[in-house]
Amino acid sequence: MRARLLTSAGLDFRIVPSDVDESVIKAECVQGSLPIRETARRLAAAKARSVAAVEIGSVVLGADQILECDGQAFDKPPDMAAAADHLRALRGKTHYLNTAVCIIRDGDVIWEFDAVPELTMRSFSDAFIEEYLAASGPAVLSSVGAYLLEGRGAQLFSEVKGDFFTILGLPLLPLLQFFRDEGFLSS
Repeated sequence: MRARLLTSAGLDFRIVPSDVDESVIKAECVQGSLPIRETARRLAAAKARSVAAVEIGSVVLGADQILECDGQAFDKPPDMAAAADHLRALRGKTHYLNTAVCIIRDGDVIWEFDAVPELTMRSFSDAFIEEYLAASGPAVLSSVGAYLLEGRGAQLFSEVKGDFFTILGLPLLPLLQFFRDEGFLSS
């Protein structure tokens, strides 16, 4: 989704996967009793640092998003059964998408941004969950909440507070402003 957002916004970039073991950072943050928002920040920075170490001179963007509900962090569901479990855990509740971005150039952090959109799912039946997942297919496995708000997933919600792009995983408007301010994009 992030690549699609950047491409749609007219940015030229390459995708270079990081070699960060997210589970290690998440475990350290849990052990240190750090807020989930801080965990997202650390993951975004670690991803950017990992790639910047091999992409010398490049402007490297790292991003992460962690869903939080009732103080619990959710990862992307590994399969459709787990996706159904996610939706059952989230229905009728408000959850938060801790979203962070870090940009590094030559080993230095040149920009960081984070935001926490708030989403409230309506109450829905188990039958609706089955119908939704059958219609949406495995694409929901790419989302920490097992939903794609930009499509059929909109039917899951009663209220959404926050920037739409940030909900999709990338605070695009602040990012574009940073690129304009730094001269990477025309203003």
